[in-house]
Amino acid sequence: MNLFNDSPHSAPAFKIEYKDEKACEQLSHHLMRRFLSKPLNQEIVILCIGTDRSTGDSLGPIVGTKLQSYCPKYLHIYGTLEDPVHAVNLADKIDHISRIHKDSLIIAVDACLGQFSNVGSIQVVDGPLKPGAGVKKDLPAVGTFHITGIVNVGGFMEYFVLQNTRLFVVMQMAEVIATGLYLASLQLHHGNTASSPYPSFSTEMPSV
Repeated sequence: MNLFNDSPHSAPAFKIEYKDEKACEQLSHHLMRRFLSKPLNQEIVILCIGTDRSTGDSLGPIVGTKLQSYCPKYLHIYGTLEDPVHAVNLADKIDHISRIHKDSLIIAVDACLGQFSNVGSIQVVDGPLKPGAGVKKDLPAVGTFHITGIVNVGGFMEYFVLQNTRLFVVMQMAEVIATGLYLASLQLHHGNTASSPYPSFSTEMPSV
């Protein structure tokens, strides 16, 4: 679980409310542009961090589970409800990814605490994620860039806040993130970027 820095010097490259009716389209469009700028043969790894033992911290593994259910051909997914990536095994997972997917584009996904006004925001930020910062854990940073969802308010009794985060909010944010990643990966390989400002939503997606 990460802690969002609300200072203007750490402004996210992309930010949107999960309730926005165009959240999936806009997130996928932003991610698609990032994917298009990577080397053609570079693998894309989605590292979803968190645990299902805490409602607020379950955003990552729920994203991983939803994304895995779509059976994406072009994404390598680590961190699901069945096989979560958390504080205990994070370093080993990073080492495994570095050996199996050398020089890959790694997108870290994690829950985040922040100011009340930012709860419900999904953000994409350049550079590695520092997981565990919100609960004072010293864990290795990871990610070419990272996606975080601000699930609740930070600054006081973080463990208690995470345990009392609404699952509905986490599920809705996870749906937006997983859908955005999936559609961006499809558009990258289907080459339809010139026909529409946003990825097409005509593709049938399995329900979760």
